[in-house]
Amino acid sequence: MITFLEGVLVEREPTRVVLNVGGVGYEVFIPLSSFDRLPATGAACRVLTYDHVREDAHQLYGFVSADERTMFLRLMDVSGIGPRLAITALSGLSVRELTACIARGDVKRLSSISGIGRKTAERMVVELRDRLGAGEALEAVAGGESASAETARVRDATLALISLGYKQAEAQKLARDAVRAAGPDATVEDLVRRALVR
Repeated sequence: MITFLEGVLVEREPTRVVLNVGGVGYEVFIPLSSFDRLPATGAACRVLTYDHVREDAHQLYGFVSADERTMFLRLMDVSGIGPRLAITALSGLSVRELTACIARGDVKRLSSISGIGRKTAERMVVELRDRLGAGEALEAVAGGESASAETARVRDATLALISLGYKQAEAQKLARDAVRAAGPDATVEDLVRRALVR
């Protein structure tokens, strides 16, 4: 089992990176939350990994923080959630947001993640709520609903701008600027529209 990789970051994209480790290029699939914290291409980089082996595929999933990998492994334990969907969940909500949603039983918010329907969201709550430590759940819920909502809107607007062809850094800046200008009640659509007219 490969538990981490340390090498030179050769390629970086919102969903994958390639690390040169001793002359071998490893492709690693990552969540957007990890992508945001990667160094520049050509820099030394260390990612924690999960080695997923099936009959027809051998894939590596990577994370910048241990919290992300822990949440990924928890999500994988939920019936109906595989590694790709677990990565999508971590790209849609931060570890703190996912923990808070599970602790509060916020099925609506969980089912807003692409690929996760109501039944899967309900299973996430039922199967994972008891596995959260009391302190972990309290800290996540106390993290502030408005901060969580704003973070989610910035992330969703950033993803929308990336899909329209903007580079990651530019999309993030435009989304953050749009949130500051539009205020706390703006929808993701409002933020994207505001970013596009600049």
